[in-house]
Amino acid sequence: MVLGLDIGSSQIKAVLAEATGDKLRIITGFSRPSLGLRKGTVVEIDEVTKNIGELLNEVRLVSKPAVKNIYLNVGITDIRAQISRGIIAVARANSEIHEDDIERVIQASQAINLPPNRMIIHTITREFIVDGVNDIRDPLGMLGSRLEVSSLVVDAFSPAVKSLIKCVETAGGGISGLFFNPLASSQPILTKNQKELGVVLIDIGFASTSIAVFEENKLFHTNIFPIGSGHITNDLAIALKIPVEAAEKIKINYGCVLPKSIPSRESVDLKKISENLSGTPSRKFIAEVIESRVQEIFELVNNDLKLIGKAARLPAGVVLTGGGAKLPGLADLARQELRLSAQIGLPSPSLFETQSGELNEYIESPEYALVLGLVVWSKELGKIKPRSSDNIFTKIVALFKNLLPS
Repeated sequence: MVLGLDIGSSQIKAVLAEATGDKLRIITGFSRPSLGLRKGTVVEIDEVTKNIGELLNEVRLVSKPAVKNIYLNVGITDIRAQISRGIIAVARANSEIHEDDIERVIQASQAINLPPNRMIIHTITREFIVDGVNDIRDPLGMLGSRLEVSSLVVDAFSPAVKSLIKCVETAGGGISGLFFNPLASSQPILTKNQKELGVVLIDIGFASTSIAVFEENKLFHTNIFPIGSGHITNDLAIALKIPVEAAEKIKINYGCVLPKSIPSRESVDLKKISENLSGTPSRKFIAEVIESRVQEIFELVNNDLKLIGKAARLPAGVVLTGGGAKLPGLADLARQELRLSAQIGLPSPSLFETQSGELNEYIESPEYALVLGLVVWSKELGKIKPRSSDNIFTKIVALFKNLLPS
């Protein structure tokens, strides 16, 4: 049994699963409102710990071991990614590359200057290079005098990550894996063909939006922006002069990102949202408020793609996921703003099986891509034997050292 735990700023979601052959069986899911977090960062440690503890108590009723086998997301906004190279001379006289050579070159790629308050959370191998021949996936057993590696090193503000881990462990949980949001979301959604052609995954969460860019089946770039679907809710609350709770209901039930598609006379009776409200704002006006914020999100994404030379240059286009991806018309607006093909990304049914029809919602909504991606990673990493270490961060680096995006 494994537990995927997605601690977000709006909700804590968890999925309990187990491996059955080539698939993961979803046993059940859990969710509860998230308290004590802001933009994925712990601001009230006691509140977060209490909330996680209550959820883990529910999990224990189904599976006690799963509480000690948690794969956790990292959604803080202070994340950076950079490409780093490592170069070594092959140690043996016969020039055959062994496992220890691979370990040494990956360690060399991690030798980057970081401030003391930052930590590496992922070192993802992009390609190996043997005597100048690049795009090698696994050099083990090959012959060469010089071994190089290109790695994507993802680092984060360590106090924020450690606070999140402390909350889980104080609540009685045991962490087996730690994953940056877009890396987890991409696992159950993106196909090998999309990653080969070039694609950007955009995960719109409540407090932030994260992206992962793949090309030639490699993770090319990743980033996170401090704007999410919660900002749309706040915009509606201000524009309509209503409570945030009512604005969230309007966004979910009447929201759309394409004002031109809505008749001018169509309106929303606020009395149906809450008896304490009055007024009938037009749906077109509501859509204009939503469109403005979503355009800002896409502008941030497009500017980031320009910096890496990939704006309007990804053949497989845009794949949208996360809770914010449920807004009607989002894919159409993405096509306009990013000048790429766009689609809503759903977890692949070929990866999962469910015990009941009601559990199908987990693989039929982009909202659960992240938490399902965590359990998919658990299966992938289960094939790799980690180094012996009591430090969770060392374990994750060790697990990731042999992983290429697939």
